[in-house]
Amino acid sequence: MKKRYITIKDIAKAANVSINTVSRALNNKPDINAKTKEKVLKIAEELGYVKNITASSLRNRKSKTIGVIFKDITNPFFVEVLKGIEKATKENDYSLILMDIEKDYELEKKAIQIMAEKRVDGILISPVRKEKKKFNKIMNLNIPYVIIGDHFEEMNADEIYANDLKGGYLATKHLIERGRKKIVFLNVKNHNFVSQSRLQGYKKALKEAKIRINNKIIFDIKEDVNDAYKKILEILENGLSFDSIFCFNDILAYGAIKALREKGIEIPKEIMVVGYDDIIYSSIIDLTTIRIPKFELGYKAFHILFDKMNHKVNKRTKIVLDVELIERKTT
Repeated sequence: MKKRYITIKDIAKAANVSINTVSRALNNKPDINAKTKEKVLKIAEELGYVKNITASSLRNRKSKTIGVIFKDITNPFFVEVLKGIEKATKENDYSLILMDIEKDYELEKKAIQIMAEKRVDGILISPVRKEKKKFNKIMNLNIPYVIIGDHFEEMNADEIYANDLKGGYLATKHLIERGRKKIVFLNVKNHNFVSQSRLQGYKKALKEAKIRINNKIIFDIKEDVNDAYKKILEILENGLSFDSIFCFNDILAYGAIKALREKGIEIPKEIMVVGYDDIIYSSIIDLTTIRIPKFELGYKAFHILFDKMNHKVNKRTKIVLDVELIERKTT
């Protein structure tokens, strides 16, 4: 039976040199004859030698690998964050293992366990739930980690997230400045820091403009395009009066826009729509939205983790990224 992998012993035999000589050549050590090194490397390439990273990791106690756990990789938001992480890992000679937990707490626990079993050096995680006790329990593995895109008020965790209160405020203020007063807010059900911050920003802008907050036009729905579509159809069928919609994210805005267009409602003349995140498709449909620097979010998250993994910082790191309004044709 043919061997699955070529070893340094195989190379040593083919080159008629010692295993130690092969090791020095492959690891670019200075104390080896240049011609011998060239010969060894040529034979290694011809034989199809692949370095055993696992063995190297066991020796160095570092895998040079991080785990990335996202709650919904189908959302283009996380794809753009991942690009930032990937760039940072490549620049620092790290690789990554990505797991999608599909907004499922049990899958989240399993993913963290798998990362521990894979002996990753650290974890970047966008958590499903924020209960301190539950999260502490599953993260109590002595692995450095950074919470990405969310904030846990009472936890001593490293975090990077966006200024969502400002984002909610900017989105709502933008609609008010265009003469809109009956602003539907499609929020999400999970009531985490992000959704609550965007709601606070929404309310802050209304209060500042002395517009009464109407809880009957604030809706908590699933973070799903079809739920947004159905909710707007339901609102229209019930005859609820509104002149604009602010959505928790662009995904919900797409569903809202589909419903409005189906009913022949002109955007933005009759109803204005603002999304959140500025994911890749939003410029195509000319959606006014709040832009989060997604690439930067991922890139900086890795560097926080890198410093933690290499013991460069002892205190908690918390970075809050700024957001901006991107005005397009839905307002």
